Amino acid sequence: MNKFFLYARKSTDEPDRQILSIESQIDELKEFATREQLEIVETFVESQTAKEPGRPIFNNMLSLIEKGKAR
Repeated sequence: MNKFFLYARKSTDEPDRQILSIESQIDELKEFATREQLEIVETFVESQTAKEPGRPIFNNMLSLIEKGKAR
């Protein structure tokens, strides 16, 4: 089984445009992973706008992917 990270983010700049809460995103992604037989090895949660560069949690996750910790 391949290893994957789960990443959920909720923007801080436009809360009224967010459809799913972080908890709902995580629940849906876990259900998807179960159906597709994907192994989630770590969950990353971030509450920050994507309009500006420098999301630290996202960047950390990318670094771990580059190191081969997950796909």
